[in-house]
Amino acid sequence: MSFAFKKRCGCRSSIALEITTLHDAMNMPSEHQCPFHRHSSTAATSVRPPGTWPPGPEATLTGWGLLVDMSRDLLGALSAWQKAYGDVVHLRIWPEHDVVVADPQLARELLVTHHDALIRWERAISVFSQVHGHSVLTAESESWRTRRHALVHNFSPKAVQGFSPTIVKAATQAFARWPREDTDWPIESALTMLTMDVILQLMFSSNIGEDVRVAEHAIRVTSAAANAEFYWPVSMPDWMPWKHEKRRALRTLKDLIERHLQNRLNLARDAWPDDLLSRLLEAREDASALSLQNVRDECMTVFLAGHETTAATLVWWAWCMASNPEAQRIARDELQRVLQSSAPAVETLPELHYLAQTIKETLRCYPVAPLLISRRATRDIQLGEWALPARTLFMIPVHLMHHDPRWFPDPKAFRPERFAPDAQEVPRGAYIPFGAGPRVCLGQHLAMTEMTVIAAMLLQRFVLSVPEGSAPPRPVLNVTLRPDQPMHLAITRANAAIA
Repeated sequence: MSFAFKKRCGCRSSIALEITTLHDAMNMPSEHQCPFHRHSSTAATSVRPPGTWPPGPEATLTGWGLLVDMSRDLLGALSAWQKAYGDVVHLRIWPEHDVVVADPQLARELLVTHHDALIRWERAISVFSQVHGHSVLTAESESWRTRRHALVHNFSPKAVQGFSPTIVKAATQAFARWPREDTDWPIESALTMLTMDVILQLMFSSNIGEDVRVAEHAIRVTSAAANAEFYWPVSMPDWMPWKHEKRRALRTLKDLIERHLQNRLNLARDAWPDDLLSRLLEAREDASALSLQNVRDECMTVFLAGHETTAATLVWWAWCMASNPEAQRIARDELQRVLQSSAPAVETLPELHYLAQTIKETLRCYPVAPLLISRRATRDIQLGEWALPARTLFMIPVHLMHHDPRWFPDPKAFRPERFAPDAQEVPRGAYIPFGAGPRVCLGQHLAMTEMTVIAAMLLQRFVLSVPEGSAPPRPVLNVTLRPDQPMHLAITRANAAIA
């Protein structure tokens, strides 16, 4: 999930960083110069006195004009300020002091070294809590640690391996319904429905049906409402007349979760299927770490986050493949060599090196969370040369770091070879599609497995191309990064297609 403002950016055409011990050098002062001034002979190495803020744009009395600039084009505004003032930029937007950290080393230092001095931006959590309740996404401090500990083993690489057959089954059924050929196939809708079906089966052992279509609309409504409310200082009550559509969407999602939960509780314990809902209920029984309401809230978070981020990435991946036919050909050749006519399996997924590179590069070009949820300091922090006081609000622009030519030359180009084993290393923190530190995305392994399986099976069956006369999609941030218009691509059956 992201610190969300609606925006448009011009990118035309990533997996997760594991939580590791920070190298001693991460605590040293860093060079974080503006990319246009990086060849300067002077580098900032001294420690500034407390009360000194990083450079930034001049603000009016309230600084709200900066907020207007951000609301119109968030990443465009942040990019312009980075070029003008460097990788650490101060924004005075009353009553806040915001510090934008686009230096990879300092961003990682913030998320890893100083994680225990940070909480997420209260406004974002207030908005997300309306949908997610008190889940691992919105919890803080000991409450968050308890929930994370109760959930983490269900999303470990070993646990995720057991989900592969379910993903393969859902994808097989979905692709069988796709036409053999279509010059204007609504691929965004089709992939969104597929990932929705996957998460329903993984969560509830539920087959595709009316739940999918109703839930898809409800998610779209609640996401748009959440994105809009980030601009408001407080949320108006949902009983206000103009919020009837949001009320109905929230009720739809909560009823869906409650229906599946009650159906499971009405089953004999030995009849429970091995899915995520059963595992959450078992965690509640075994450790008393989760109440029944906690289970409801965690189901909502897994259902929403597990579907939306994967769907958005696959949509962008499909565009990248369609608009880069040579990369698509290399990936398909690898699939033929490794899988031949078989579906991807646990033992073969690690051999799909190039396909994984295409997904990583997609996540670089189009990170579905272009900004991490902003963090607030609960105490004074020394970050590089800056001594920053408690209550400072930090923004980490993942999109800017992923498109920084210092780390990724020709950043608008789609180049899967950036992630080849022999590729030049980039600074730690420059590539964080799933975040970093203890709050790194809990579902990263599940997301990567699901995306790799679905991408492999799609290329085994179809060739993707850009419809004649189509313009490149413009990314719009609406909680996650999606195309501004529903994406359509041309599809044809691959020569060696699997029935």
